[in-house]
Order: sequence, then structure tokens, then C-alpha cells
Amino acid sequence: MKKTLLIIDFQNSLVEEKPFRIETITKNIKILLEVCREKNIEVIYVQHEEEDGEFKRGSEGWKIFNEIAPIDGEKIISKRYNSAFKETGLKDYLESKDIDELIMVGMQTEYCFDTSCKVAFEYGYKIIIPEMTNTTFDNEFMTGEKLYNYYNFKIFKDRFAKIDTVDNIIANL
Repeated sequence: MKKTLLIIDFQNSLVEEKPFRIETITKNIKILLEVCREKNIEVIYVQHEEEDGEFKRGSEGWKIFNEIAPIDGEKIISKRYNSAFKETGLKDYLESKDIDELIMVGMQTEYCFDTSCKVAFEYGYKIIIPEMTNTTFDNEFMTGEKLYNYYNFKIFKDRFAKIDTVDNIIANL
């Protein structure tokens, strides 16, 4: 199986709003990112954009968060929908590289991350979600922590993805 690290919507506008445990999430993504680069595992960024507002192309909010920013040669996929796959060419790109396993990290757990995970599953990809590498915000119904736990350990785990610690995933790269 050929793997890739897929980083979804880790952009300034979202990070700066301080979602659930963002410091821990950022640290864990950075660790994974460094190891993947060392082991020549491809890193793909997915970047949300909109016509106007905080995700307008070129705006500060639209930019990928500097602490995990891409380096030369790393692929950036631009998207306009909740899915990293809808009208982006991501599926074709993954197929062209014979990638069949996605290590998924990013934001927001219950929106683009959830949609992208389920679409990837439907396309037949094996999905691995490292613990504490996706996050979201409190809303009027649940805290970001409850949303994180509900999606990762009730929805994703053993249905759509394998959930494991960052250390265990690194040990198996």
C-alpha cells in the first residue's frame, strides 16, 4: 500500500479562532509531517477557497497555517466544497500516484474533514486518522471536544477509518 498524508483546511482563518486543543493538534500534525517528509511519504494539502470572505484566494485567512506550511514540490489541492474530492482532481491525482491509503488530519472535524473521510471511504481508500490531529469549534449544541470525540470514536472509528495514536502510526510508516 502506498500512503499519503492528507492535510485538510489547516488554514489561518480557522487556526486563529482557537478550536479545541489547537496547540496539541498543531504539534501532532507537525510531528507527523516531519516524519512523512523524512520517509518520502507524499504530503498533500487541501485548501478551501471562496469568492469572498475569510477564504478568498490570497487573503491571510486563506493561507495554510505557517507552522505546517508546504515546502517546494508538495501538492496543494484547491477546493470550494466540503469534500476534498468534489471537482478538485484529487481522486485522479491519487490514482496516478497509486496511492490507496490516506493518513488524514485537519479541520473541521464535522464539516470538510468528515465529508472528505466518507467520500474517500466510498472511493475505496484505506483511511488512518491519528488521534488528536483534527479539530473543530464549540457550537450551540456541543463543545469542540464533544464533537471531536463523537466523530472520531463513534462515527469514524472502525466504520470509515482506523484511529490510532500518532506514535503507533509513525512506528508503522
